[in-house]
Amino acid sequence: MVKREVRKDTVQLTFVLPKEAPGGRVSVVGDFNDWTPGVHTLVKRSNGTRSVKVPVERGGSYRFRYLAEGGVWFDDPAVPVRDAQDGVVHA
Repeated sequence: MVKREVRKDTVQLTFVLPKEAPGGRVSVVGDFNDWTPGVHTLVKRSNGTRSVKVPVERGGSYRFRYLAEGGVWFDDPAVPVRDAQDGVVHA
């Protein structure tokens, strides 16, 4: 799931994974970080989910995927818009 919080000139995207998502270290990678793993690593929350906040420019569209330990790529099934195999979020 991706939550959007609109700010003055930016949008803060919060990427949230459910408890059932692959274990170990997981990064969200996409257009907003040049597809670089480890820049935005999800952190476990008290309710068992994991999340990370990513600021992006307002008005853009951003492709993304998740990358888990061992090189396992996966998508967010809660994201309604897809481009090929990547999720797309509009800021």
